[in-house]
Amino acid sequence: MTWLTEELPGTGGRYKVTPEDFQVEEIPLYDCAGSGEHLYLWIEKAGLSTRGLIQQLQRALHISEREIGYAGLKDANALTRQMISIPVANRAGLDKLVLHKAKILSARQHTNKLRLGHLAGNRFTITLRETVPDAAQRARLILEQLQRRGVPNFFGEQRYGILGNSARLGQLLLQHNWLGFCDELIGDPAQIQNQQWQAAARAYQAGQLTEALNYLPERMTDERSLLTMLAAGKTPQQAVKRFPKTLLRLLLSAAQSYFFDQLVKQRLHEPERLLDGDIAFKHVNGACFRVPNAAAEQPRSDSFEISPTAPLFGGKVMLAEGVPGQWESELLAGSGLTLADWNLGSGLSMPGERKPLRIPLYEMALEKGSEQALILRFALPKGSYATSVLREVTKTID
Repeated sequence: MTWLTEELPGTGGRYKVTPEDFQVEEIPLYDCAGSGEHLYLWIEKAGLSTRGLIQQLQRALHISEREIGYAGLKDANALTRQMISIPVANRAGLDKLVLHKAKILSARQHTNKLRLGHLAGNRFTITLRETVPDAAQRARLILEQLQRRGVPNFFGEQRYGILGNSARLGQLLLQHNWLGFCDELIGDPAQIQNQQWQAAARAYQAGQLTEALNYLPERMTDERSLLTMLAAGKTPQQAVKRFPKTLLRLLLSAAQSYFFDQLVKQRLHEPERLLDGDIAFKHVNGACFRVPNAAAEQPRSDSFEISPTAPLFGGKVMLAEGVPGQWESELLAGSGLTLADWNLGSGLSMPGERKPLRIPLYEMALEKGSEQALILRFALPKGSYATSVLREVTKTID
């Protein structure tokens, strides 16, 4: 089975034709106090990643990355609105601040720095273009089933990078395979479409590091940093360990996401069904508990009070028991990793957590656009992705 709504035909169509076709608005977890040592900036950006936005703020305001707070990463190829926090002492620098592909909509003070996960969820407005003639009717039937049974909680395509290898990079970090990491980051020329990048990858494979740097596009700052360090005589291990911890943790998180997605696929046909030994997730507060008797707890899952979970593997994560526990252990062992491998130290250890196999769908609305376009509006809780909805609706995204 590829989709939860396998029996319902999809709408087809394309999205992200323009950044405005994919709009995301963060739902704050709390209101700003109006006073405090931190300034919360409500920022709209288009065609720009959250990391790119943070780098602009660092340079313009002369502050370190650790002084900047954000609740979540937002898609680069989209029109997004999200909160970013900076020290209130840097307010004066905003007067002369000019951001590329972004603008500050408002600024309010608060008592604490914004932390990762400090959001309730996200609202999406997505335009699907070139859909089938009866797309609205098809989408409505699919979305109604997703509201009833839940949306499969895939991380999906945006989690794994332009070459789809972010999870592989994370696994190489866990294995301490530094040279393999460098090779993977620069990329396989056969999978690269950009001609400059492809030429750089070929030069790198030939050991011509200076030539690779000359070819590599300027915007590829991580790859350029790696090549610069290698050309200066640093070992692969030294070069990799000089990357910002935020980037390395992002890649480790991608590895966690990959394993989680495999377990979602394994139970895609019945994401609401509990099994003996499962660890269930309470949607009201995010707490988890073991399920020794699945039959006794199944009514709570049927009412969407609770859901089965799968792990984001880490050094301290709790694994399931019984059949679901066997699936989890076999997946990790098959990769050649153990839970202890996630205890990397130096600010890179990943404790792990449990995530529900499915998520609720809120605020659903449909609207027909011009020229066979369909506009979808919905909200999802934090830590979940709109592509999980789109793959079910369109039946074209895998």
